[in-house]
Amino acid sequence: MNASKTVIMGITGGIAAYKSADLVSRLYKVGTRVHVIMTPNAMQFIAPLTFRTLSGNPVLIDSFQEDSRWRVQHIGLAEEADLMVISPATANIIAKMAHGLADDLLSTVVLATRAPILVVPSMNTNMYNNPIVQDNLGRLRDRGFHILEPAEGELACGVTGKGRLPEVDEIYSKITELLFPRRDYEGKVVLITSGPTQEAMDPVRYLTNRSTGKMGLALAQEVINRGGDVILITGPTHLSPPAGACVVPVTSAREMYDEVLRHYPQCDIVIGAAAVADYRPKAYSGQKVKKKEGDLVIELARNPDILAELGKKKGNHILVGFAAETEDLLVNAQAKMDKKNLDVLIANDVTQEGAGFGSDTNIVTIMARDSEPLPLPQMLKGQLAAVILDKIAGLF
Repeated sequence: MNASKTVIMGITGGIAAYKSADLVSRLYKVGTRVHVIMTPNAMQFIAPLTFRTLSGNPVLIDSFQEDSRWRVQHIGLAEEADLMVISPATANIIAKMAHGLADDLLSTVVLATRAPILVVPSMNTNMYNNPIVQDNLGRLRDRGFHILEPAEGELACGVTGKGRLPEVDEIYSKITELLFPRRDYEGKVVLITSGPTQEAMDPVRYLTNRSTGKMGLALAQEVINRGGDVILITGPTHLSPPAGACVVPVTSAREMYDEVLRHYPQCDIVIGAAAVADYRPKAYSGQKVKKKEGDLVIELARNPDILAELGKKKGNHILVGFAAETEDLLVNAQAKMDKKNLDVLIANDVTQEGAGFGSDTNIVTIMARDSEPLPLPQMLKGQLAAVILDKIAGLF
């Protein structure tokens, strides 16, 4: 780090506030400009004088306190920031940010800044697991906030579980990553397929699967973060695509096939993260199929295999696929990799808790040619996207 970078540290009212003193000290010692904002509750746990001494700057508390450094304090702060870090982040500040509230200096600067924001939650495990808190964290993720998951262990309240502030080394490492992002995908065009497909049988009904597109969108965001260009060909999903992606919406597997082949020549890498339907209804009814006595038989036709088709005309492209399996994971994944002429395949057993469709996390094994399968522990899909791109980057 160097003095050209400015970090705003938001300290909220949690017992882990004392750990942020070490974090501020580390940032200051490597030449980073640090401005600390404390909430009134944070001052119940640690004195502002501590952060003033460690940061070399006055601590900011009140939206209306006078400060000659900026014409309008919260706007000047927001514009100067290269990164904003909120550590510890309580359930209260998470809720404020998720819903756009601005009733103190910290929440006002959050709304005013265009800098990346790193949120480091720390709270009682029951509070952290509360569906409302998880929904608010999900909102922040969808809006591009960076969330560093809390650690597990004994909490100050005596409960053991998830909710501890991560170690300062881990937070510092994440700050460094955000301040100095990798640009290893600069000049690369990455085509990513994402989400489910829908195969219509009539104007009302269709066949589909449980995919939400979370993994594909996480990959797209990570490529953009690392300087690459993204063509995102996505099936129907309620999630918003990352800013900066060239988005091509499709509905059916055949539409996705056509769009992938149309964009394929201009790409360097293709990542097939979509859950493409293998079959479609053979006959489409222009009118709603009415309920009748007895069973209904639907005849299905095979859809084109997108990655297999690309594998036939691979050239210098890097091809990456996903294999969602329920049995014989590695055997089935290896067969798919060989058949489709893939360079990398991400295999996951969707029967495992915390893996598969709709989950924020995944548990996968990364397979590549000329290397042993690499099993990974459960991790957030955003974190997994970074690991996958690291593996692909080794093939450039």
